[in-house]
Amino acid sequence: MIFRKRKYVSSGSLSKLALRRFLKNNLALASVGFILIALFVAITGYLITPDSTPYANKQSLEITTKKPGFHVKVLRVTKNEIKSKSDFFTTMLYGKKSKFTEIPFSLYYFNNDKIIITEYSEVDSLDTREYSFDLIDICYALPYENINLSKKGNLLTFTDINGKPVEISIKELQQKILDDHIVSKTFLLGTDRFGRDLLSRLLIGTRVSLSVGFISVFISLMIGILLGSLGGYFRGRIDDIIVWFINVIWSIPTLLLVIAITFALGKGFWQVFVAVGLTMWVEVARVIRGQIFSVREKEYVEAGKALGFSNFRIIFRHILPNVLSPVIVISAANFAAAILIEAGLSFLGIGVQPPMPSWGSMIKENYAYIILDSAYLAILPGIAIVLMVLAFMLIGNALRDALDVKTV
Repeated sequence: MIFRKRKYVSSGSLSKLALRRFLKNNLALASVGFILIALFVAITGYLITPDSTPYANKQSLEITTKKPGFHVKVLRVTKNEIKSKSDFFTTMLYGKKSKFTEIPFSLYYFNNDKIIITEYSEVDSLDTREYSFDLIDICYALPYENINLSKKGNLLTFTDINGKPVEISIKELQQKILDDHIVSKTFLLGTDRFGRDLLSRLLIGTRVSLSVGFISVFISLMIGILLGSLGGYFRGRIDDIIVWFINVIWSIPTLLLVIAITFALGKGFWQVFVAVGLTMWVEVARVIRGQIFSVREKEYVEAGKALGFSNFRIIFRHILPNVLSPVIVISAANFAAAILIEAGLSFLGIGVQPPMPSWGSMIKENYAYIILDSAYLAILPGIAIVLMVLAFMLIGNALRDALDVKTV
């Protein structure tokens, strides 16, 4: 007699079974890892970018559209400004204003209490210009008046912008410049047409894309769950009005509706989030309404009514927790759609406004270089958009499969 081993469904709650199925999806796990890395980049922000100035907007027109891996020496000239204090969290969120003006150069030499640099040029040319700077002006922030400069041999005495007297020799100034003010910079992804570090702007652009996704999905969930719950639970005239409103919004193309709301609210960072969120609630409301239709006659709902629970408690404490699985899947898809819509709006010039970096606006600024030898300026932010959208779509598909109670 041949005995066959019978196959049993593993025990455990539905949530544990769903998690187990989700963890078996390698593409979904890779997508989660990618999004976690992107989230880390968005949170740390300016703390990890090569250019930590606000909006990564440090421009240098001498080194525009340089290839990835570009290397140059720069002279860091101290700005004649009082140094502002910036704490850890302020720097992380908003960046830190640079206290230096960076000037790319090819050659330099000292002439007593001055330094002479030759402007940066890719090729040797007789037309390159030389610039002369006082050593103290490079190393110290100076007032526009009352510097009280005096010179005794090789010793310079002057007053800085804070009113502090400084006494230093020319040789010490020269060494200070060699140690602190002549630095080598490498642009891993090159520079854009304004001489800004492309890597820094790509990293800060991650913050915009994830922010528009989170905030837009949050707004859509709040509106969609509320209206869908009211229509599905109360039915009647309330449901008719909500369904009519859903159909009206559904009939308008999403991008046109977002553009109209953007024009009404104005251009800007937060306006884009609100505009996208106000157009993505329709599908959430339809799904919630349909799900509540199927469970409002269940025994536990009738038991809640018999116990005298309020309608609000029955909807939000007993019905919604049992119908949220499809909403989670829709939210992942809406997250990807929000990123695409924001990129499209920024490309059209009605989304996030310069100088704030956005992947869509970066494509707009550099799309003309696609037919030239600097196509990467537009291709790299495009690849970033594709990877982010693909990651959320893969997670949405994996969640759909994992939460499907019909699968074993």
